[in-house]
Amino acid sequence: MNACLNILPKDFNMTCFKMRTHDLLLAAVLSCAAAAAILTASPAPAQAPAPTTAPARVPAIESKSVPPAGAPAAASAPAIESKPMPAATAPATEEVVNPYGLDALWRQGDAVSKGTLIILVIMSIGSWYIGVLKLLEQAKLMQQAKESDAKFWKAKSVKEGIDSLHEDSAFRFVAEEGANAAEQHEGSVVERVDLNAWVGMSIQRAIDTVNNRLQNGLAFLATVGSTAPFVGLFGTVWGIYHALTAIGIAGQASIDKVAGPVGESLIMTAFGLAVAVPAVLGYNWLVRRNKVAMERIRHFGGGVHMSLLGGSRVYLRRGA
Repeated sequence: MNACLNILPKDFNMTCFKMRTHDLLLAAVLSCAAAAAILTASPAPAQAPAPTTAPARVPAIESKSVPPAGAPAAASAPAIESKPMPAATAPATEEVVNPYGLDALWRQGDAVSKGTLIILVIMSIGSWYIGVLKLLEQAKLMQQAKESDAKFWKAKSVKEGIDSLHEDSAFRFVAEEGANAAEQHEGSVVERVDLNAWVGMSIQRAIDTVNNRLQNGLAFLATVGSTAPFVGLFGTVWGIYHALTAIGIAGQASIDKVAGPVGESLIMTAFGLAVAVPAVLGYNWLVRRNKVAMERIRHFGGGVHMSLLGGSRVYLRRGA
């Protein structure tokens, strides 16, 4: 056998050795591949539960967040509105009712307190009404003064000048009184009276009448301005009397027993001052404006007087 092997050539032996080696390497590679496949396939059963748990959570989240397909806006809107509603009502501040305000003063006050308040309100309304009314009257009188300067003194006669003025003008009233006095002087009982004195007296009477009309209502303003503080002071004294009575009934000077009556007295004082101050200021202002208006009327009356004495009265004679 050995002899036979020796007979084979050496190249053949090397070829057989290489083939065996190649087979061994191939078997080793296959074995490693099989082991790797086993190792990679073995963890798969352990990781399999993970996908099953994840889908179980996802549907739970989607079922809460995704609204129905039919009404997506209607389902989401109530969910959004229902959350802020408790937040808006929770911090709502409690409305504190002031037990010492004007409402409490009227509800808790007696007949004397309510009567004092009513008197002060009447005084305030009356003073404001008269002040506004007199202001409008003075503005109208100033407008009439401008009209007389523009029309009367450009007329050819006193009669023509009178006709050019408005019917309710105070300046027309003064001119008419002077013209009537000059017309009625001759052929009457007053003929013995000097014409200058008679016409001057008539014009002065007309001016006094206009002045009296301008003074109407100012006495009320003066009365309110002088008496309103004392009316408020009376309310103050009455409120302090109630405070002392409450202390005597309670037997102790606690702040809750004194605050109401004292606050009532202070409100009365404030009301009295609030009524008196505008009345006094309005009175002084209107008196000053009346003086200015009366100066314009007196100057106009003096001009009419001189015009009538200067010969313009001939146009006013009857039958002329």
